[in-house]
Amino acid sequence: MRKILIVGGGQAGLQLAFGLVRNGYGVTVVSNRAPEDIRTGKVMSSQCMFDAALQDERDLGINYWDEECPPVEGISLAVPAPDGGGKAIDWASRLDAPAQSVDQRLKMPVWMEELEKLGVRIVVEEAGIDDLERYAKENDLVVVAAGKGEIVRLFERDPSRSPYEQPMRALALTYLTGMTPRPEYSAVCFNLIPTVGEYFVFPALTTTGGCEIMVFEGVPGGPMDCWGDVTTPEEHLAKSLWILETFMPWEAERCRDVELTDPNGILAGRFSPTVRRPVGELPSGALVLGLADAVVLNDPITGQGSNNAAKAAASYLACIREHGDAPYDRGFMERTFERYWDYAQYVTTWTNALLGPPPQHVLDCLIAGNEHPEVAERFANGFNDPRDYFDWFMEPEKASRYLAEIAA
Repeated sequence: MRKILIVGGGQAGLQLAFGLVRNGYGVTVVSNRAPEDIRTGKVMSSQCMFDAALQDERDLGINYWDEECPPVEGISLAVPAPDGGGKAIDWASRLDAPAQSVDQRLKMPVWMEELEKLGVRIVVEEAGIDDLERYAKENDLVVVAAGKGEIVRLFERDPSRSPYEQPMRALALTYLTGMTPRPEYSAVCFNLIPTVGEYFVFPALTTTGGCEIMVFEGVPGGPMDCWGDVTTPEEHLAKSLWILETFMPWEAERCRDVELTDPNGILAGRFSPTVRRPVGELPSGALVLGLADAVVLNDPITGQGSNNAAKAAASYLACIREHGDAPYDRGFMERTFERYWDYAQYVTTWTNALLGPPPQHVLDCLIAGNEHPEVAERFANGFNDPRDYFDWFMEPEKASRYLAEIAA
């Protein structure tokens, strides 16, 4: 039996562990937190997952929350008018299949417990370089799926795939109850405030039941980059509501009776979007393979983090199975990453493009959603497979041709 150790107890690492153990591999997962510590700790992400990523979970039979998780049925977009009088862009469209958000504090502990039942060894420790050396001696393959810590520095930044060297947004999450539901159908409600930042909100399932997750993306140095002096959950909630009242009064109207789901339902921080080289070399010369956030870390502006993690895990599982009993050498590791990058490059390029001022052809496409429902529908469903944006949204000539066809 080939032995594979995974460092990281998040979406990618645990999903890969399920796939491996069910295909006859001996699997160990190293997590820096025990299940109960995760359950009672702070929120870790916003994790809105679309149908293709959810299918990766369904394929493994680990979609345990389908019946209780509120569905995300569409995407809406609002951009205020330049004069402050209403909205310049205001449309919504249904998704072909619903999305879903399950708080990782709820999901990851259950997954870890189920993996143990399947024979996966769960080790709780903060892995360092010396630990990786030991893991590499004891296992046929070590996969690093942790997005933070000293071990991530093993993976060299790839400047050809990383256009930004600093954080592009000040980020914050707020988990709430009591929000007025969106009429007609539930949705990820995107709000783009030029030069200020972005805000989106959507229904989810947390440890206390149904909720809404607010995601704030502030342009550094701007008025939404305002979390540095927040020290309590109450101040975090007040700051969240101030942003809505100041820049998005239509969203503030939905929040007259909101409360935090729990004192740990808040998060603030920032990071640099980075793509790293997939092979890490230890001092001994042993090699480890990077997965998900360890090697492709995108800004959450497009909500693709957990989607990328699920798709990366599925892609790596296929490569490992196809590789059979051959050595897990550098060539295997690089091929495995490039197969995933063949998809992820589109997500990264699209996400990075939205972090800068939108070019005119992008604005034209978004504005066209006001008058043409098919444009709104295509944009909304691109979140499930962002590669489609490159056939019409990302390139000026293709956008112009597509909009001309729609208008005709």
